[in-house]
Amino acid sequence: MSFPSGGGVVIVVSAASRLCPPGWAGIARLGDAAVITVPDEAQALLFRRAVADTQVESVEALMRPGTLRALLPVVDVLGPATLAYLAKDGFRPEVGGAAAGCLPPGHGDLRALAGLAGAEDAAESGIDEIDSPVFVVRDGPEVVAAAGYRRWPVSTAHLCVLTAPQQRGRGLARRVASEAVAHALDAGLLPQWRARPEASRRVAAALGFRELCGQLSVRLGLAQSLG
Repeated sequence: MSFPSGGGVVIVVSAASRLCPPGWAGIARLGDAAVITVPDEAQALLFRRAVADTQVESVEALMRPGTLRALLPVVDVLGPATLAYLAKDGFRPEVGGAAAGCLPPGHGDLRALAGLAGAEDAAESGIDEIDSPVFVVRDGPEVVAAAGYRRWPVSTAHLCVLTAPQQRGRGLARRVASEAVAHALDAGLLPQWRARPEASRRVAAALGFRELCGQLSVRLGLAQSLG
């Protein structure tokens, strides 16, 4: 799928879409164009009706949870989040600071970090989805910050970063993320950073990422009539 070149919205049935959790609808916006992926034709019909039969003033309005709740039987929302990208000549690596080590994905010390951060933050970070080397900072034997990436289509490296709550504000996320970004760039990949919290957006900006897209996921309740 691709964004419509003249602006507007394209709706695609894709049960395996990576824009959203399984069974959800995912919306990605780039300027005045948007791609919406839905898991089945029933949800595609709902979105087509919402886009065609209502006065949505702009594609940007589709990124507002309140707008979607007024148009569709939304029962849960994730986001909105920003998607930022980094070209090699725009990279501002973090120098100095804590020494970073390296672990394989799925290492037990990473699972311990996820436990420290809590289920919600760990899931948001995507720490268990990393398929690259994982760059870490330790406090004694304990991993307190980690970053790596998952390879996405079109040579994209989707960054995954997690810091233990009690260690935040020390620049550790920048340190490990800088190592992961450098690894991705050396592999010829395009680093991608997805962020909801403002602190995460600041880390990305410090490394040189530019925000280009918006993303939102919604789960619909289809018990309501489609008629």
